[in-house]
Amino acid sequence: MQHTTSHLMRAYARQPVSFTRGSGARLWDESGVEYLDAIAGVAVTSLGHAHPEIAAVIAEQAGLLLHTSNVFRIDWQEQLGERLCALAGMQRVFFCNSGAEANETALKLARLHGHRRQVAQPQILVMENGFHGRTLATLSATGNPAKQQGFEPLMPGFLRVPYDDIEAVRRAADQSPSIVAVLIEPVQGEGGIRVASADYLRQLRSLCDERGWLLMIDEIQAGMGRTGAWFGHQHAGITPDVMTLAKALGNGFPIGACLARGEAADLFSPGQHGSTFGGNPLACRVGCTVLDIMARDGMPQRAAVLGTRLLTGLQKALGQHPSVLAIRGQGLMAGIELDRSCKELVGRALEEQRLLITVTRDTTIRLLPPLICDEAQIDDIVARVARLLSSIPTLNPAEPTLNDLVDRTPHHV
Repeated sequence: MQHTTSHLMRAYARQPVSFTRGSGARLWDESGVEYLDAIAGVAVTSLGHAHPEIAAVIAEQAGLLLHTSNVFRIDWQEQLGERLCALAGMQRVFFCNSGAEANETALKLARLHGHRRQVAQPQILVMENGFHGRTLATLSATGNPAKQQGFEPLMPGFLRVPYDDIEAVRRAADQSPSIVAVLIEPVQGEGGIRVASADYLRQLRSLCDERGWLLMIDEIQAGMGRTGAWFGHQHAGITPDVMTLAKALGNGFPIGACLARGEAADLFSPGQHGSTFGGNPLACRVGCTVLDIMARDGMPQRAAVLGTRLLTGLQKALGQHPSVLAIRGQGLMAGIELDRSCKELVGRALEEQRLLITVTRDTTIRLLPPLICDEAQIDDIVARVARLLSSIPTLNPAEPTLNDLVDRTPHHV
């Protein structure tokens, strides 16, 4: 049945396709046309569409209990909290409904931490090209002026430095005694799939220890096995003070979480934070089921193996493409940076290749396939992207590009 979108706020530039069902990494539209999903709802449906175990749990729990509020104990919330803390080496967790809410929680913890240390105007160090959400506080922490435009005045209390640059952090530390925390993504998803080096994260951990800062890691897109470890920062062998999760934790059911350890775990007292729907029995039971499946089926290890296959395949197919500046990624997070704006490729990929992709930072194709893909589907994604890019004309050398100053020599995985 065809409906009009005229009553919906124009917050999205939607593609002219509506999907009616899915299975694993495949989707079907209203006309029965099949598509291959290479974005998993932007790193959400990591276990694929219509997973039978998750569907069964949702149906059963919906018939038992949906909501009581956090005035009462919630057994499924306690179970999920215990399991997440064990996986992450954390002590306490606050449940909410989204990644932005999880990051809001982290920012409030940072402010409390600062005030406990008698810092009157606490500042949080954030990264250029970072993305942490669209609420006013998380938007203020986000390093993308295009997303901030029109929403000024932004929240004060944020200092921005280049990503993966420890010397920039040291300079900021020397110049700004009011810094109390650092908020960083181990892989910048919206920022173009940029991976922080393990050495950088280890040095950042040491610097936070030296200065008494909270190290807060946003694992909303990179977490839950996508990078080849349960959480992206684990590749560096470190543990943050605060960690945020959402997206794949519910495989499409809304849930977010903010985990903390040490001093940060005990900053909140009753009444200082809350969420009406956060941590309800249905969301937390779904989260427990997601963990069951991911652990049983070795999803982090699977993402590592398939990620190598994806990045190697992209490098082989596109490494010499004249318009490809870089191929980056970790696990099943891959970015293909082009020498031009390429937003139109999202629609062309749907129409010409029956493939779901996104474009981020205007010039980078982002691929986030479900972790349940098989090898043939990974190879198929590579083949469809290669066909999509085969029709891109080479820019005239005299034409200005968005990346004139980029060194085009190193294509790296």
